[in-house]
Amino acid sequence: MSVNAMPVGTDSGLLAPTWAGTPAAAAVTDEAWLQAMFDAEVALARAQPAVGLTPAAAVEAIASAAHVARLDLAALSHAARGAANPVVPLVAAFIDVVAATDPGAAEYVHRGSTSQDILDSAAMLVSRRVLELIAGDLSRVAAALAGLADSHRHTVMAWRTLGQHAVPTTFGLKAAGWLQLVVDALVRVRSVGGRLPAQLGGAAGTLAAYREYAALDRGDEAVGSCGSLGAGRAVPRAPEGALQRGGIGNGSQNDGGVELLAPFAEALGLAEPVLPWHTLRTPIADLGAVLQLVTGALGKFALDVQTLSRTEIGEVSEPAAVGRGASSAMPQKRNPALATLIVSAARQVPAHALVLAQCLLAEDERPAGAWHAEWQPLREALRLAGGAAHTAVELAEGLVVHPERMLANLELTGGAVVTERLNVALAPALGKARAKRLLTAASAEAADTGRPLREVLSGHPELSDRFTLAELSELLDPTRYTGAADALVDRALRAYKNDGGTP
Repeated sequence: MSVNAMPVGTDSGLLAPTWAGTPAAAAVTDEAWLQAMFDAEVALARAQPAVGLTPAAAVEAIASAAHVARLDLAALSHAARGAANPVVPLVAAFIDVVAATDPGAAEYVHRGSTSQDILDSAAMLVSRRVLELIAGDLSRVAAALAGLADSHRHTVMAWRTLGQHAVPTTFGLKAAGWLQLVVDALVRVRSVGGRLPAQLGGAAGTLAAYREYAALDRGDEAVGSCGSLGAGRAVPRAPEGALQRGGIGNGSQNDGGVELLAPFAEALGLAEPVLPWHTLRTPIADLGAVLQLVTGALGKFALDVQTLSRTEIGEVSEPAAVGRGASSAMPQKRNPALATLIVSAARQVPAHALVLAQCLLAEDERPAGAWHAEWQPLREALRLAGGAAHTAVELAEGLVVHPERMLANLELTGGAVVTERLNVALAPALGKARAKRLLTAASAEAADTGRPLREVLSGHPELSDRFTLAELSELLDPTRYTGAADALVDRALRAYKNDGGTP
């Protein structure tokens, strides 16, 4: 079968269950990107009359034609190979669609712009929409984790370092740590989303064509260095009154296109750029970084859930649902499917973010390949982060906590999890180093013999005269050694209220 005869496939997320069927997936489809490019073209058309560059009458004809259904998406995608970007065939097809109903308005499609202006602005639109979805989901995750932190501030459990029991803590403080990460991510998502800029620079970032078109519309005999521009063809001219509004087209020293930046950005609902950023790729690198932070923060939460839900630990479990966590071979399995999806995203997004960061190295004023390399990694990072955030909502809101298992696991070491406390109690009498050696040896004996640590210590000659068995038992009670966990939970909840609430 030849390439041309190959059937057109579907990217529905068969191999990407993290984002399949989620709102973020719908926001980054080919149709969504194409509509965002149309939106950029319409915004350009709407901005130009605002500064007197084109007639307002052309705008509605352009806007009414700017719909995905008016073009053959598959044909457009294939045609994009010819110019190495989809905007070139889009503009040609769009002009034809507009010309079919208003030939005069067609002259103003994409006027003065370049492919990167449209695609970069579309990328910012798509990204902003996905970041809004992510922010909404992160807000719900944060609220659920704040609830867990508050309600379990006295639920004692073991904290683990390097895979081993360390000291007692509370599940409330565990949840507060997850909350802090999510709030950090939410703050940055809102910050990045609020400053995503429109892109407008013309062919190579000088905005020169807008000045030339303005002079053409004024009927100047000489247009910059190209006085014959437009000769031999009839070009619709803006009404005289329109050409005198704003700085463009009125013969002022500022009629170089700069005045178009603000109305163009406003029409898109994006931030006004200081400069065209064709090769100044901070916005793209920022997106990669914040999406990596989102999935990393959620990935930490999910990875802890995976660990704590192990059969031999069993301290938390995912919310149950029909078919969730099922195995194709083992009927007894209830796998942590939600956490698995989130961890999967967290392991993938950094690779996409790395590509976006590398594209900061963009030579000249338009790179050959660096810009083009951004598109798919950006889309994949957006939908993976969006899918992870959407999945995390269900995990956080439905997480099942098992306090009795937490308490039972604390007893596995027979009190050894609290030897730090006993070391402090013994230090004044024995010295810190000697006390630590004694406790290390006693802990090893308890582990080897299976005897409770309190019994081993009560028979030690250096301790028997200082502590009764009851006193040792109290010192080794993990529920009495959670440190400042309660106060730390309060700090996390205050920070959440300050930073994580509705802006």
